Amino acid sequence: MEEKDLLQKFIKDALLEDIGDGDHTSLSTIPAGMEGEAQLLIKEEGILAGLGVGLEIFKAVDPELQIEVLINDGAEVKPGDVALKVKGSVYSILTSERLVLNTMQRMSGIATTTRRITKLLGSTGTKVLDTRKTTPNMRFLEKAAVKIGGGVNHRFGLYDMILIKDNHVDYAGGIKQALDAAKNYIKQKNKNIQIEIEVRNLGELQEVIASGQVDRILLDNFDFETLKEAVRLVAGKFVTEASGGITEENVLEYARCGVDYISMGALTHSVKSLDMSLKAVRN
Repeated sequence: MEEKDLLQKFIKDALLEDIGDGDHTSLSTIPAGMEGEAQLLIKEEGILAGLGVGLEIFKAVDPELQIEVLINDGAEVKPGDVALKVKGSVYSILTSERLVLNTMQRMSGIATTTRRITKLLGSTGTKVLDTRKTTPNMRFLEKAAVKIGGGVNHRFGLYDMILIKDNHVDYAGGIKQALDAAKNYIKQKNKNIQIEIEVRNLGELQEVIASGQVDRILLDNFDFETLKEAVRLVAGKFVTEASGGITEENVLEYARCGVDYISMGALTHSVKSLDMSLKAVRN
């Protein structure tokens, strides 16, 4: 499904989840036809993300709403900044409010965390990757937020790359068996996708190097000294990626081991949303 179609489906389903048979609070307290203005107020330092999604949500609720964009995605924001102003039906503004905030707060939190990581890694040449540890049905938005923050998207799902992890290796009967099977599968199915394999120790790494049927090697839960040795053994033959137990506090030390990529589930699975609110402008 195209990203624009994913977005429209997401908005439709999320609005249905929230509104049900009507926003009875607004319907009961706001006079019919009342118009007004609100502004999206930033309450915390960070990186703005999800503005385009917010605009599409407002549009889906009421195409007649007028939006003035003051700050764009990727910009640094601080408390007191106003990202946008919206004018029109008060009922439409209130109906849109929670979905716009939920989406933009989450995406901005991810972009903010990612930006901090990319700044830490700036002098190393190592890039940070996201993972599949995302919120169901919001993966395309969360991965978009990682890119806004300066990170790199890993595979989107199970379909666009072969990533042979420890369970696959064990079920397949070993490194060589798993790689042979993956290579044969790609040939039989005429697939144009890359192969990555996870290794747990230097012995498994040596097996992969000997086989050579891989594009990228995932070095999982290696300590720093072993990771440096693994990078030396690969010596430019394959792309390297480190994962497992990597945090904002230790990411720079992992990068200094010389890996090409570091993957961090924490970019999406436990990030803090950026605080913001949609406030009425009273004339």
